[in-house]
Amino acid sequence: MHLLIILIKFLVTILPVLINVAFVTLLERKILGYTQLRLGPNKISFAGVFQPFRDAVKLFVKQFEVNSNVNWKLFSISPVFILIISVIIWTILPLNRFARNWPLRIISVLIVLSLGVYPILLRGWASNRKYAIMGSIRGVAQTISYEISLALVIIQFIVLFISINIKDHIGSFLWGVSVVPFTAVIWVVLLLAETNRTPFDFAEGESELVSGFNIEYASIGFVLIFLREYASIILFSTFSIVFFLNKEIFSISTALLSLLITSMWIIIRATFPRYRYDKLINIAWKRYLPIRLGVISFMRVYLHI
Repeated sequence: MHLLIILIKFLVTILPVLINVAFVTLLERKILGYTQLRLGPNKISFAGVFQPFRDAVKLFVKQFEVNSNVNWKLFSISPVFILIISVIIWTILPLNRFARNWPLRIISVLIVLSLGVYPILLRGWASNRKYAIMGSIRGVAQTISYEISLALVIIQFIVLFISINIKDHIGSFLWGVSVVPFTAVIWVVLLLAETNRTPFDFAEGESELVSGFNIEYASIGFVLIFLREYASIILFSTFSIVFFLNKEIFSISTALLSLLITSMWIIIRATFPRYRYDKLINIAWKRYLPIRLGVISFMRVYLHI
């Protein structure tokens, strides 16, 4: 009975996410199509609504062949593990900032999120292919570099909002208004780098790395990697709305704002060229990290937070 309840909770969590992923891929193909003066998928059903499901069926029935020198156990379990991490993050995400133990939940999200580097590294190593190993190393280095700044931004807001009381509410509000515009720009860059999306898609850059760490994956393995990428985009979009705007996670306004932020990922992909890898790492360690540490130190010393 207990296992049945856990299974039902898992399905209730994962099924809406998977359906959202399907329609986000359709949204991406439509936006990219119109930016290039073409329609995008429009043949399957009305305006191509069922195109993502047809693509999923095609990928699942596709033949799956790899080299004989791969490490089959790690090679097979890595895509499953990375998708499970995304599902776990969804389950511990707080409903809003007034939820019980929300700072602890946010810190738990960061801890689980940091586990994502292991499946990336395992995918490259288990493939036993130099292109996959190169892509996984780049992906791990990029993820670690930007997760530190990402955590510092979240810690900054936790320290700010957890100390607010009625007496200094106006001062805290003015402080938040003055800091948020600058933090928002850094937050967007951090999310793009964390999700390995254009213009920071070095781990999967096809022209340089021949599709990176997922070069040996096809059929179900590729689908799981694909689902995790878009599930992370939806996760960070919803997380941004819940955490920074204090919206309820289950509301129409949160869904619309999350759709708007998800569209931003796609528009950036259609607009900006790929960045240079060494400049990306330099920005993480030489600019964003000192700025975040300086802001937190300023809040601690001068604002007595």
